[in-house]
Amino acid sequence: MKHIKRAGYLASLLEKNNVFVIASFISPYQESRNSVRNMCGRFIEIHVDTSLETCEARDPKSLYKKARAGEIKNFTGIDDPYGIPQNPEMRVDTNNVTEEESFKQIRKSIDSYLK
Repeated sequence: MKHIKRAGYLASLLEKNNVFVIASFISPYQESRNSVRNMCGRFIEIHVDTSLETCEARDPKSLYKKARAGEIKNFTGIDDPYGIPQNPEMRVDTNNVTEEESFKQIRKSIDSYLK
């Protein structure tokens, strides 16, 4: 949670200097997302909605397998909870669309906020 807040703080400093920031994080706690939202003036939350099964199937480093074997502790979705965002500005269900289509949806959403 501290990592997300530090990144949010850095993003808020950049934003104050007219830098457009895109940050991608696994942020499992609503509290940390709310904290960053409050720091940044133009915060857009995009929930990349992917099932645990899909995450495991797409895992190139076998981190989920290691977490299930107990080799990695406090792993989001395995032995640490993931709180689904309550009110994101956008939700992309990546279980049912291609990576390219997901990107197009996200880009369209960001573009609408920049106008």
